[in-house]
Amino acid sequence: MNTNQKFSRSVTILTLITGGILLIPLIAMQFTSDVDWSLPDFVLMGALIFGTGFTYLFVTRKTEDIAYRVAIAFALFTGFFLIWSNLAVGIIGSEDNLINLWYFGVILIGLIGGFITRFKAKGMTYTMFTMALTQVLITVFALLKGMQHDPVSSVFEIVGVNGFFITLFVLSALLFRYAAQEINEAKNHNKQQVNSEYQ
Repeated sequence: MNTNQKFSRSVTILTLITGGILLIPLIAMQFTSDVDWSLPDFVLMGALIFGTGFTYLFVTRKTEDIAYRVAIAFALFTGFFLIWSNLAVGIIGSEDNLINLWYFGVILIGLIGGFITRFKAKGMTYTMFTMALTQVLITVFALLKGMQHDPVSSVFEIVGVNGFFITLFVLSALLFRYAAQEINEAKNHNKQQVNSEYQ
């Protein structure tokens, strides 16, 4: 089975998994009023799940490097979790607080950085550090604007929640740095083997 066939098969499986996950709230709605999803909720969550999975499959389709695959998976999970949390309850205050729109800017930085660096491990290291720094700046701005006085968000909550995601982005950066080192070592090893064959 070639790379394109494997990719197509993986996308088919991803589609089935996405549908299966969306069945959970759909079935739950038939038995409890605590779960109340609208059609846009299903569409948005379906797009988020499928989009995250598709990005992973697309970016990693031509590599077998485990460290790089783990780094990509961790980064995408962090981005997914940030978007989902922001849409569900909001990072600062409620989900209607306009400052929460800035967190989509963090995700946009990741997407732009990924495309500019073609998702290379070294480039993604800098991208993830930039995302972490951007979230630090959002946190500082929120505190300077006094958003900790909002009944929904205390200083502890703002710093704690943002600190959690900042830590995840930093860990993602470190994983990419490790992956870049492994890839370079593998390339150097292959070069040495080629040189030894011609000697």
